Amino acid sequence: MLKIVKDNMPSLRLRSQEVPMPLSKEHKELIDEMLKYLLLSQDENYRRKHPNVREGVGLAAPQVGHNLRMLVISYPNGDEENAITQYQLVNPKIVVNSVKKCYLRGGEGCLSVDDPHPGIVHRDYKIVVKAFDAAKMEDVTITARGYDAIVLQHEIDHLNGVLFYDHIDKVNPNTPLPGEVEI
Repeated sequence: MLKIVKDNMPSLRLRSQEVPMPLSKEHKELIDEMLKYLLLSQDENYRRKHPNVREGVGLAAPQVGHNLRMLVISYPNGDEENAITQYQLVNPKIVVNSVKKCYLRGGEGCLSVDDPHPGIVHRDYKIVVKAFDAAKMEDVTITARGYDAIVLQHEIDHLNGVLFYDHIDKVNPNTPLPGEVEI
């Protein structure tokens, strides 16, 4: 079972290394294990048996002790019944981002961050990400808006040594930007 690295560890502040392609067996196994951990974290019965496990929607390789540019995301997609947004991304890059900003109403959380960090985390409302999807075993281009964009940016930040609370304005932590969208 993977172990979550907490935000007091210097390794979480390092920029992760590109993953050599084609994807090796070891890297494929790691990203599969990351997705397995994330899905177990969403299982209420599993969390009851493992009270130290918190529910998450995304997980980046640095959070499990590997400074590699890999992340997984999985959560229900509200557009359709039983639809799930799920990715296993390798070497993701944000290639387009909007001027329009957004934030999560209740603030962001993180499996690596135990202490609360209240305040608005300003994110781009729309992004385009290019990556290799290890689930599909092909290059993908993802256009994400709103919540989807927030989750992707949060996980990609981990690959750059950035934590969500780095985006909170220290002087005016609860002040939205002009025209910013609340999600």
